[in-house]
Amino acid sequence: MGVGRIIGGGLRAARDAQARTLIALGIRPNTLTLAGFGFTVAAGVFLALGAGDSFTGCGPWGRLLSRHNPGYIGLSAWNLWAGACLYLAGATDVLDGAVARIGRWHSTFGAFLDSTIDRFSDFAIFTGIAFYYLWRGNATYSLLAILSICNGFAISYTRARAEDLIERCSVGYWQRGERGAAIFISVLAFNVPAMLWQQAISPAFTVWRRIHYTWQVTAGRTPPEHPRDGSWWDRIQAWRWPRMSWPYDIVTGLNIVFLIFAPIPQTDLIRQLLEG
Repeated sequence: MGVGRIIGGGLRAARDAQARTLIALGIRPNTLTLAGFGFTVAAGVFLALGAGDSFTGCGPWGRLLSRHNPGYIGLSAWNLWAGACLYLAGATDVLDGAVARIGRWHSTFGAFLDSTIDRFSDFAIFTGIAFYYLWRGNATYSLLAILSICNGFAISYTRARAEDLIERCSVGYWQRGERGAAIFISVLAFNVPAMLWQQAISPAFTVWRRIHYTWQVTAGRTPPEHPRDGSWWDRIQAWRWPRMSWPYDIVTGLNIVFLIFAPIPQTDLIRQLLEG
């Protein structure tokens, strides 16, 4: 049993308990979906004001506290506010589906609204980050934010289009939950630059895998749904294993370490290249 399975079981129980409380209060799934989008837009605004702030970059709170404690290490208020909004947005994103399932409030439009709002939420987050760097004239990180938007959209589109042709195409590591967690962790770790490099590059391989998987199925081949059922090459690729498995936990742990500790300078490489 992987670490993810143990944690996931506890989280699912807590989620369902909270969903039952919301059902008792008469709160509908679509209301939660729209509320989550509002929190995400607010997070995007805060990131537009402080996405690249460092741990020691004092915001308004830092200046206030440092007056009373000269040794205080300042925290950017914008990133803290963005992190709080992202937490609330993530909570509503998890709860709307649980409320719909437990309360039997499923609807075709509700499913459409939920998936559409997810795309708009991605735009809000990365547009805010892109604005932060555009305002400071940093072309490199503005481009990385745009590439991150493109990767997130392509991951969703390839699955939606593939499932018009084949039964299922959920392969690939960087699903929505993983991408959302990466943003949340990087914001609270004051390391948004690391997340931008990660999301501008790594999710492109998930896009490719979904394209390749769809090609295999439509060509009449039967690719293994689980790496353990494939060749030795399939089995050693830890990033291909599903959630709730030890290889998945290892890959996720490495990604978290990178987001928290990777010392990524916010250097405008494009400007240096053009001026060099």
